[in-house]
Amino acid sequence: MEVIVVDNASTDQSSEMVQKEFPKVVLIKNKKNLGFAAGNNVGIKKAKGEYILLLNSDTKLVEDSLTKMVSFMGKNPKIGISSCQLKGKNGEIQPSGGFFPSIFRVFAWMFFLDDIPFLGSLIKSFHPHPPEFCTRDPWYKSAHFQDWVTGAFFLVRRKVIDETGLLDENFFMYVEEMDYCFRAKKKGWQVFYTPASKIIHLGGQSGTSKMAILSEYRGLEYFYKKHKPAWQTPFLRGFLKIGALLRIFLFGIIKGSPEARRIYAEALRIS
Repeated sequence: MEVIVVDNASTDQSSEMVQKEFPKVVLIKNKKNLGFAAGNNVGIKKAKGEYILLLNSDTKLVEDSLTKMVSFMGKNPKIGISSCQLKGKNGEIQPSGGFFPSIFRVFAWMFFLDDIPFLGSLIKSFHPHPPEFCTRDPWYKSAHFQDWVTGAFFLVRRKVIDETGLLDENFFMYVEEMDYCFRAKKKGWQVFYTPASKIIHLGGQSGTSKMAILSEYRGLEYFYKKHKPAWQTPFLRGFLKIGALLRIFLFGIIKGSPEARRIYAEALRIS
């Protein structure tokens, strides 16, 4: 096993800590923040293993999870990408990927339809549900195929990378792992989620809410331009605009959050 740490131009002396406390780790120090896709690509190019794990900096491996997941992949040669169960520091189950963003699924997400427990299960949501939903929903408590898994714990075979290529660096952060799974599935590989192993994902430690929301809006539009018929992009933009307006009203006005009002006002301009 090899451990590669890609430092995306951090300013908190974490790279110095790695050099001092973990001298066997391969440390790559980028001169600027390249984003999730480009930053991980730097590490992927350096890696030599049969399997490559992309692991967020705000996670903790527990229960020998890496060994379990590699063993699982070894027994299932058609599965090219997999992820395990993510749990918060208080034990709550976190969302881990979903299904590709069809026009209907984006509509359901923007109008909160997939947050309705029974209806959400039927829709097979594109967007991860909030942790309180995941904890009571049996979906993340059972093993199953799904379209994409989150980049927080993203285990991929070397063969998949050889056939699919690297992450698309036009995505700065968010949607890039979904795009990668989309491309890998077109090559015939399966994507799988299993709760047989788990990790602790602190969440929110490697990015901000504003960055996440705005990056996702931009990423979805690029995904549609890249993979979908041209006539669908205006519908996507329309649903994103309506969704941003709804969230300005619900979160910014009714719940009285100035931050939500600012973030979704900016998202409205992007879409």
